[in-house]
Amino acid sequence: MKILLISDTHLKTSGKSFPEVFHSELVKADFIIHAGDFIHESIYEELLEYAPLKAVYGNVDSESLCKRLPDKDIFTIGEVKIGLTHGHLGIGKSTPERALRTFEREKPDIIIFGHSHIPHQEMVDGVLLYNPGSVTAKRFQKQYSYGWLTINETYKIETHYF
Repeated sequence: MKILLISDTHLKTSGKSFPEVFHSELVKADFIIHAGDFIHESIYEELLEYAPLKAVYGNVDSESLCKRLPDKDIFTIGEVKIGLTHGHLGIGKSTPERALRTFEREKPDIIIFGHSHIPHQEMVDGVLLYNPGSVTAKRFQKQYSYGWLTINETYKIETHYF
């Protein structure tokens, strides 16, 4: 199974969408995980047209998205237990630290988060912390980024840049 990992799309109106180069990636996804900050609900709806979607709300999402989506989620795909949060809530000095603390009782295999727009991959006490960065709002990064999570007998995460 190929799972597309994205966050912080920050697309403000329904007239704006993903970069053309990224559309070829969307069609490859068996499943999509979005770690918050869609901003506009139409972007959530657009992603549903490509594949099943798991998502949480972020700190700049619309009120309707905040009502529709949880602030965190935990679920299993295959044998992999995944925690999903935007990373803006909770206690901790850094976004990865807040994301880790959000799921300290659940002990998932992977925690996917966003908020910082900075790609991040780190193993902490047997938990893989992963931030895919952003495909539309790279901030101070040199390139836009997203991730692929491949689940077979085991799992593998890769970050891609454009």
